[in-house]
Amino acid sequence: MNFFDWLLEITTHLNDIMWGTPMIILLVGTGIFLTIATRGLQFTHFWHSLKLIFSKESRSETGKGDISPFAALMTALAATVGNGNIAGVATAIAIGGPGAPVWMWLAGIMGMATKYAEGFLGVHFREIAPNGTMAGGPMYYVKNGLKNKKIGRFLGAAFAVCGVIACLIGTGNMAQSNSMTASLANSLNQAINNATTADQAPAYFYYLIGAAIAILVGMVIIGGIKKIGHVSEKLVPAMIFFYIFFALIVIGANITQIPDAFILIFKSAFGFQPLVGASMGLAIQNGVSRGLLSNEAGLGSAAIAQGASASEEPTKNGLIAMTGVFIDTILVNTMTTLTIVLTFAYEHTQAWQGADATNNITSILVTQKAFDTVIPFGGAIIALASFLFGYTTLIGWSYYGEKCIEYLGGNKVIMPFRYTFIAFLFFGAILTPLAGTNFNYLNIVWNLGNIGNAFMAAPNLIGLIFLTGFVARYTREKLQN
Repeated sequence: MNFFDWLLEITTHLNDIMWGTPMIILLVGTGIFLTIATRGLQFTHFWHSLKLIFSKESRSETGKGDISPFAALMTALAATVGNGNIAGVATAIAIGGPGAPVWMWLAGIMGMATKYAEGFLGVHFREIAPNGTMAGGPMYYVKNGLKNKKIGRFLGAAFAVCGVIACLIGTGNMAQSNSMTASLANSLNQAINNATTADQAPAYFYYLIGAAIAILVGMVIIGGIKKIGHVSEKLVPAMIFFYIFFALIVIGANITQIPDAFILIFKSAFGFQPLVGASMGLAIQNGVSRGLLSNEAGLGSAAIAQGASASEEPTKNGLIAMTGVFIDTILVNTMTTLTIVLTFAYEHTQAWQGADATNNITSILVTQKAFDTVIPFGGAIIALASFLFGYTTLIGWSYYGEKCIEYLGGNKVIMPFRYTFIAFLFFGAILTPLAGTNFNYLNIVWNLGNIGNAFMAAPNLIGLIFLTGFVARYTREKLQN
């Protein structure tokens, strides 16, 4: 067994433990608990939340805060709408079968209440950092909100430590740069060398692309939250429309098959569709875990972005934050799911063929294959979308990690963290040629992302449960009376 076989085995085993029944119950249960406590806020105030996004008030930078509420949402979406929507959904289907997205959707609907609470608490309990910027997030609302200050300080520190680790090795860093680089290298290899999707691109493609990504990310994150916010509010809406437009072309070419596609999706989700390499348990596990990887409801990250918002009313920030889950999971993830199922790209994965099949593909290669079946340059579209999605995620997550490490070590550790973040994203970019030709090794990166998310989510979810009563009372006073 070589090193990467060992690492794949270890990370898969740890991922299975971290995303076992207890974590799924905690994650979905918290969403259900908050849904009941807020009287189904994600349903009763859904249109209100959408109106807030398009209001002049959401663009205002007046008041306490570093960026406008809209820029805060776009920063959160920059970190949320990433390669989890392209590669993460594809990986969930590759391992858990076509039914995995159903569990993404269900967890996402409940997660809208969770995201509301995070956005609300992120503003209500934020502080002014020593450098004059706003500092919010789970570490502050558990520290300042819980009556038991010892537990609050412990959970706050635990979240911050896990947040730094997750930002460096998981969701918002290596997984993104790996998918971006693999997609671009694959497209260049096809264009230049007339290669197929399954052919490994030359190693120097990965090094050059990884270096370019590192430079482009560094140009933004060194400028801090104001530059991140201003880039995000322009780039994020454009990239979402770009991806949906081409996904609709793929879906439109197979529009008559949509009913059959949904039948397959739901049959697979509930174990009624026989699969060689997947089961209902794998569908639930991969759907929920990669749903969190995609929409981040329960992770607490959106609270950090909303904490920087120039807003005086936390309920409005909660509602704005809540829309992020809908845009990410219900809208963008569904586009990816339908393109993969309608084009039968899922038939080339281990869930359908078994783990021992030599022609299995996973991660972003599944989505590229789906787009290639309809659009001659479909792989290039996914490569560009992957780059844009991954780029915005990298700049958004660098801010999350920065605020976590600032909570632990103060202002002096911010710049060293930014450079460390850039170094880790470069390593993620070159991981594919280091791992060789076995595309299953790409699951190592996503396993690490899932593990980091689980460690990060646990203290946040515990804090949310303790603060649910406060969230519900305040919300009823402001919105439901």
